[in-house]
Amino acid sequence: MSNWASTAVRKIEADFNRSSDTHLIPLQIPALPQIQLYFKDESTHPTGSLKHRLARSLFLYGLCNGWIRYNTTIIEASSGSTAVSEAYFARLLGLPFIAVMPRGTSAEKIRSIEFYGGRCHLVDDPATIYEESRRLAQELNGHYMDQFTYAERATDWRGNNNIADTIFKQMELEPNPVPEWIVCGAGTGGTSATFGRYVRYQKLTTQICVVDPENSVFYDSYYSGDSDCRCEGGSGVEGIGRPRVEPSFIPTVIDKVVRVPNVASYAAIHFLEEVMGRKCGGSTGTNLFGVCELVSDMVRNGRHGSVVTLICDDGNRYLNSYYNPQWLEENGHQITSWVERYRRFFFEGRW
Repeated sequence: MSNWASTAVRKIEADFNRSSDTHLIPLQIPALPQIQLYFKDESTHPTGSLKHRLARSLFLYGLCNGWIRYNTTIIEASSGSTAVSEAYFARLLGLPFIAVMPRGTSAEKIRSIEFYGGRCHLVDDPATIYEESRRLAQELNGHYMDQFTYAERATDWRGNNNIADTIFKQMELEPNPVPEWIVCGAGTGGTSATFGRYVRYQKLTTQICVVDPENSVFYDSYYSGDSDCRCEGGSGVEGIGRPRVEPSFIPTVIDKVVRVPNVASYAAIHFLEEVMGRKCGGSTGTNLFGVCELVSDMVRNGRHGSVVTLICDDGNRYLNSYYNPQWLEENGHQITSWVERYRRFFFEGRW
């Protein structure tokens, strides 16, 4: 390994060493005291999202494979958050960075990428981000990070302080330390692969549920067994849902997939602001819908225990969309009845 690469790895490891782990936040469901709900708050990473972990792993993977060298231009296909985090690490190492993203990516995320010195290359069709990233990498003699392929293999799923490992350590003193369910979305599929492999490796009974927004293929692929599913356009929830089944999505380690209406995701974050006093990103709302589905099943079947999900990123990135009444109205999303449904579930126990 070259001196530059060794120094780069040391810089990334030092950055990790300066960071504490993210909090695991309990949220009481007043009507259902037999259920304990927890949110792993990934919004407190230096770049504000769950994707900070992935970006760190991808940079280390690229460096140790010899793919990233001095002055290599880093290119990534992303719907936003991964690009923000990769721009951070590229700046840390003094490398040029280009994010290839759908044109509808939130302005807040674009500003964050540019803040870290990255450049945004916007495309009209989300399905073209892969080929456009490869083209740019070839044209610039750069490295295409390809999170959608390498997410499931760049992270050490056996432990080593990955997200699953930290959750179970933080749960050790809770009333039900082994969750009945862990709920997460799928963008690359890497997070659900890490959870699913970890619980099997550790011989735990926890089940993994993936929540999938509208206009995404993971739900249909999981239940049909067809890995060639395709759809057009974006999912409507930044960071999760894909128009194709990504290579990092490992269905054999997942126990259930739940389809979530986009309006339910948007309403959920407005409800969470009421009960948590903070804004969360849209994918956190998708997670909450899945939690409500699973918890209602647990209650119906006389089961008790804990459920863990994620705060994937901060809601202030979506002030012009999911939190903007005008945007919601213009896009035909009436959230009032959905917000009331969440209130009814939390305070009356009726889903």
